[in-house]
Amino acid sequence: MSGAIVSGAGEREDLLTAAVVRAVEASGAYSGSIFLRSRDRRSIVLAATCGMPPSHLGGWRLIAVGSPIPVAAAYSSGRTIHLSDGDETMRRYPQLAVALPYAFGSCSVPVGTDKETFGAMAVVWSAPNGSPGLSKARRRQVRTIAARLGASLAELRDRTGDLLECDATTTPVEAPALSAPAVRVGIFDWDLAEGTLAADDELCSIFGLDPGAFDGRIDTLIACLHPGDLAAFRSAGRKAASEGRVVAQRLRVRDSGGGGPGGGTYRVIELWGRTSGPPDGHGRVHVVGAVVDARVGTAAVAAVERLRDGLFSLTPDGRVTYANPSLVNLLGIGVEDLLGQSLWDVLPWLSDPAFEFRHRSAMVSQQPASFLARRPPDQWIAFSLHPDANGVTGRAVPVGRLPAAATAPAASAETAAAATAPAVTAPARLGVMYHVLQLGSALTEAVTVREVCTAVAEQLLPAFGGQELAVFVVREGKMHLLFRTGRHKGFLEWLEGERLQAHLPGTEALTSGVPLFIESEQDLAQIYPGVPAGEAGSWAYLPLIASSRPVGTCVLGFDESHRFGTTDRSVLTALAGLIAQALERARLYDAEFALARGLQQALLPHSLPVLPGLSSTARYLPGTSGMEIGGDWYDVIPADDGVSLVVGDVEGHSVSAAATMAQLRSAVRAFTAVGHTPGDVVAGANRTLIDLDPGLLASCCYIRLEPGRHRAYAVRAGHPPPLLRRPDGTAEVLDLEVGPLLGVDRASGYPETLISLPPGSVLALYTDGLVEERGADIDLGVDRLRASLAHARADSLDELADRLLTGARRSSYRADDIALLLTEYGAVTALVSP
Repeated sequence: MSGAIVSGAGEREDLLTAAVVRAVEASGAYSGSIFLRSRDRRSIVLAATCGMPPSHLGGWRLIAVGSPIPVAAAYSSGRTIHLSDGDETMRRYPQLAVALPYAFGSCSVPVGTDKETFGAMAVVWSAPNGSPGLSKARRRQVRTIAARLGASLAELRDRTGDLLECDATTTPVEAPALSAPAVRVGIFDWDLAEGTLAADDELCSIFGLDPGAFDGRIDTLIACLHPGDLAAFRSAGRKAASEGRVVAQRLRVRDSGGGGPGGGTYRVIELWGRTSGPPDGHGRVHVVGAVVDARVGTAAVAAVERLRDGLFSLTPDGRVTYANPSLVNLLGIGVEDLLGQSLWDVLPWLSDPAFEFRHRSAMVSQQPASFLARRPPDQWIAFSLHPDANGVTGRAVPVGRLPAAATAPAASAETAAAATAPAVTAPARLGVMYHVLQLGSALTEAVTVREVCTAVAEQLLPAFGGQELAVFVVREGKMHLLFRTGRHKGFLEWLEGERLQAHLPGTEALTSGVPLFIESEQDLAQIYPGVPAGEAGSWAYLPLIASSRPVGTCVLGFDESHRFGTTDRSVLTALAGLIAQALERARLYDAEFALARGLQQALLPHSLPVLPGLSSTARYLPGTSGMEIGGDWYDVIPADDGVSLVVGDVEGHSVSAAATMAQLRSAVRAFTAVGHTPGDVVAGANRTLIDLDPGLLASCCYIRLEPGRHRAYAVRAGHPPPLLRRPDGTAEVLDLEVGPLLGVDRASGYPETLISLPPGSVLALYTDGLVEERGADIDLGVDRLRASLAHARADSLDELADRLLTGARRSSYRADDIALLLTEYGAVTALVSP
């Protein structure tokens, strides 16, 4: 068994799967989901589902903790959030109702222990308005399941170190919806010579035998077969003995009563088998195999194949698993092109998001849905969708012979009216509004330019059926490509570097402020002769204007000619302003962020001194929660009688914190240069900070190495303790006397602690951003770092530093900056200044 299977992550997946399935079963819901907290604790991330595919959750795979979403509220408050139907959902959580406007109820509960919350669980059921929702008993069962999951996750974390965290790249565990098995399989081992047969309980059940009373004789099994199949069964046994296998042999087994063709009913089963190898030590041949009982599946398929109406089956996420011949003829597409695909992906005339919206509505509400679509040039087809938790059964008929159900309440008014109406314009793109809402939500979360452009691409392309997207911005009066995605790398490359005054679609849309929609290559050639069409057939040029200032142009490209209806044009025009504002905000953020980080780096040492017998390396990671400058610093200060190592941290994130850090670093260097003892150096830094009076406190750790004597004196001013890895690979947290923080009391003293430094040892000094974790004791973080220092395998000090920061680099959220200084002490007798 591989390590991946038995890992803590594998155990976590098993726990999540079992819990979400039990919750769905206990509540009578058709879908359930479990969210776990993110590493930065700002979001909860979809970790497991049952029944509902993650694709139907849209933008809810990662939810900000403070979002007005029931599952987030359950996580944050620790309370049960029960919504009986769509009306209650709309009243209490309108943002959820707008994004998922379907008739459903939900119950969300926290997952965790009395001390800590790891995530939240939600179950969903079909709930027409007025439904009572879950009973108190069922809600109690869901809470109990969530509590047991929380206890199991806590035990898993304590035992394996699994942090129980997810991020945006986490792939949810998917459990299928609960249903009775459509196919039964029984396993057997048949001794041909002895005429005995070892069978499992399922095989006995298929043959109508009591597993506890079965005598293991093949004759007992044969007695259950139709007399007309006995010869075929014996022939199968002889064939297995001579050829080593049995090719699917169909047999009829008695279903109930009677022993002959006229005395009972029979159903068809299939027998598969092969010899298990050469004869055993007694010369006996064994046939091992399976009996498959597909129940009425074969007959049902045959009946459906004969129908003149088009019938099909979809998975919960909309992929075709079956299509009868009538549907294939009606849609005009080969069955091999349908299976495994979504109808709206393979049929251009079904690519309108409104049709996908109807499927989503049927799955989430578990209510039938209908819609009408026109197959070019003028064939109208009525579709009806009938869902359950395992997928959708669909029916498609030409409008000329609509089924009675098409005029029932489940069908839309649009469908009923179209039954007698002549062909007119295609149905409105109702589903576009869903994507508009999603884009608005995504842009509010996007911070950087890259995040804004990615959000635009992920929402606009599927909403309007485009294949390419490019964003150009204006710099020095010229167009420059900022972002591009799609299948064609050369999309609009001719626009790069063009001046705003050029007679081109990308520039004129921006200078006029009016969106430009070009529906065909012919239109392009007529309006802009000489402009290359490239691989595209239609274009939408959206001017991005923020605060009356031209920002750039967003361009959607379509591989084929595309007609932009009134709704499309209105929505895209409105979205252009939204995109422009988000992009301008993000560009400003990126510029200020780069300036702040550049200033931060300028205040830190550009390089560390190279000293005989001493190797040092440092790392600095800024926090990810904002662009403000932090006050962390590190330094290596050589002197005639040794070398001093220092790491410090001024509280806060601001220009004032950075300026104070620079002044403290200079003060420590000055006090060291005049020969002060380590305690006096830190005391001098304390007085300097008080004299500066910035209203800030600081911590630091200062160590003076005396190489010739293999020892050092260390001073700790309210700072996390340094670590020492000895030559034998063991690592320890150095127990130093602790002085107060810098800036508290001018008269504070800072005791020195003598430490032994064997040649070949490594000192690690760091700031608290590396070991602090919200809600956890800092001592646990220090011990984890000590363990990492002891067990990290590295060929160099640089590699060791990178390994110690692996977890921090992977985190999408760091509330604090991190400074790390590693020094390897060699066998030298003197150190000199460079």
